[in-house]
Amino acid sequence: MVVFAGQGDVRRSMALLWRANSPDQPPTGRGGPKPALSVDAIVDAAVAVADAAGMTALSMRAVGGRLGRTAMAIYTHVPSKAELVDLMYDHVHAEIPSRYETAAGWRAATESWAADMWAFYRRHPWVAEVSQARPVLGPYEYTVLDTLIGVLRSTGLPALVLRRVVGALLHLVRGLARTAVESRLAATKTGVPDEAWWLTRAGLLQEVAPDFLDRYRMVAWLETEGASTAVGDAATYLEREAEETLRAGLAVFLDGVEVAMANSRNQV
Repeated sequence: MVVFAGQGDVRRSMALLWRANSPDQPPTGRGGPKPALSVDAIVDAAVAVADAAGMTALSMRAVGGRLGRTAMAIYTHVPSKAELVDLMYDHVHAEIPSRYETAAGWRAATESWAADMWAFYRRHPWVAEVSQARPVLGPYEYTVLDTLIGVLRSTGLPALVLRRVVGALLHLVRGLARTAVESRLAATKTGVPDEAWWLTRAGLLQEVAPDFLDRYRMVAWLETEGASTAVGDAATYLEREAEETLRAGLAVFLDGVEVAMANSRNQV
């Protein structure tokens, strides 16, 4: 499932994200107590619903039920589910540290950031379903980006190169996290256990393509020589493979950044 952010009323959504004249933050000169039901409470409840049952379970009624309110009471504070998704997405990004110690170098700080992002996606798997094609443009989403740029700026890479590095790194972590999330969801969503799915198709592949090993020799070589020693059920195996792939891919990626740094210095 792919969810696109920014589908609601753009002015209301941005005002809620940045708490500009929202019910929880009265404008200057209009004091008074906060309402009993707040935007923050609604967002917290919505996050709890999505964490427990995924985005498909998210509805204004479900959020209201968790708060002991009607869906109409939720609409008073958040105009629709579209704006709620924006708020949820940005809200949970507040969990990512806004500062990383760079005394041990930019590479160690980047590795810490990647580990935090991986754990973040594990806590909130639904976040990986929200498309990055149109960012939410909220304060905490920007904080994550600002923090990563701050860590990597010490590499001394030119701004344009650094922009590409940041983008690639964000997608590396997010893409592998999504694979791990989907490996957990596959059996539930399709009704077919992972072991049965793989055994059936592996058997049929041998039947329909008996010359598979000769036709795809490089694939066969890698599957043999680079076979993983991970154990467990298929879903756990795929999840661990995604995490190990992140570690290996991040190491190679950061090696490449170091090469780019050296090349940049040599051109000066």
